[in-house]
Amino acid sequence: MDKAVKEFNDYRSRMNERIMDADNLVLKRLFNLDTNTYQEGALNVKTKEMLGLVASMVLRCDDCVKYHVQKCYENGVSKEEIFEVFAIANIVGGTIVIPHLRRAVEFWEQLETKS
Repeated sequence: MDKAVKEFNDYRSRMNERIMDADNLVLKRLFNLDTNTYQEGALNVKTKEMLGLVASMVLRCDDCVKYHVQKCYENGVSKEEIFEVFAIANIVGGTIVIPHLRRAVEFWEQLETKS
């Protein structure tokens, strides 16, 4: 696995565990709601992850972008599809999203190299 991908996943897991260990009901419910939102439903998981990626890019949250890029990759989003998702995010969010696009493309390429 690419070092950057592993570091991101390890950090995320470690910090999520610390957050859950605090046993805060509101935070637990928020995390649960987030998890349930991306489950299979009227929309499939792949579509939901692509939507999450667009929203994350427009909101300019690099951690969220990485998370959803990885989930898109894991759910079979093709390179052509991911670049269409990137295009939508940039049209919706404007040129301020371009730096996040660069980092998203870099993370996608790191995921491709791990295979």
